[in-house]
Amino acid sequence: MEFPLSREVVPRFEYLAETGSTNDVLVGHAAGTDAAAWPDLSTVVTDNQTRGRGRLGRTWLAPTGKSLAVSVLLRPRVGGAPLPVDHFGWFPLLAGAAMTRAVRAAVEAGLAARAAPPDEDSPRHEVTLKWPNDVLIDGYKVSGILSELLPDARGLVIGTGLNVSLDEHDLPTLTSTSLQLVTGTPPDPDAVLAHYLTELRVLTAAFVAANGDPVRSGLLQAVTELCGTLGSVVRVQLPGGTDLVGTAIALDRSGRLIVEDQADGELQAVAAGDVTHLRY
Repeated sequence: MEFPLSREVVPRFEYLAETGSTNDVLVGHAAGTDAAAWPDLSTVVTDNQTRGRGRLGRTWLAPTGKSLAVSVLLRPRVGGAPLPVDHFGWFPLLAGAAMTRAVRAAVEAGLAARAAPPDEDSPRHEVTLKWPNDVLIDGYKVSGILSELLPDARGLVIGTGLNVSLDEHDLPTLTSTSLQLVTGTPPDPDAVLAHYLTELRVLTAAFVAANGDPVRSGLLQAVTELCGTLGSVVRVQLPGGTDLVGTAIALDRSGRLIVEDQADGELQAVAAGDVTHLRY
């Protein structure tokens, strides 16, 4: 695959016909002896990842040619110095916002390309960001994100998996979907990827220019507007095995999810946890 649109967006773009993990490949290059040849926004892509990983140690597998595994190297710098690591917690949310926008555009384009356009009574597909780093279409997962810090802590790799053309028999879980299943038309992987990389580049540039300030950069507002978790009743499986059930009401300046505990009404800030949207 050539990916001409995507190659125009980033300074280095490598497509691999097969690899174990695009994150492993990119982390290895970024931390290796050839690190200087891999600048900020360098990207590694495959449609055949054999040892993909998700959050909490989960495996991520998909049939060859039906999904994309994308890893992007970020070396954020402010005035010549690396952006402090304590701002890095925003990057998974930033990447999630970028992918949410790209998926929304892909869904709109796919529906517009159908031979029989939807009528006024056709359902409108809702594309949202699930905190902290999943993209959902109508509540079904189409994309997930895994970030890894470089060994020198001066950058990170953002890994993203996107279900492009999986059919119902290929889906890894009952709560998954793909772009093709939603739109009924084969999507253009290059167009989706180029949109994602463009959004990622723009959001990162604004965040870094604001010295990692999520308010001044507009990142907090952008993520809040895209995040379908906010306003939802959720169960959060917290580190340590305890559960928090309540209503997700906001994100704080650190990107933590603020949950109003259903049991006592107390507000709790969640920095990490597995979130389930509850439907009553």
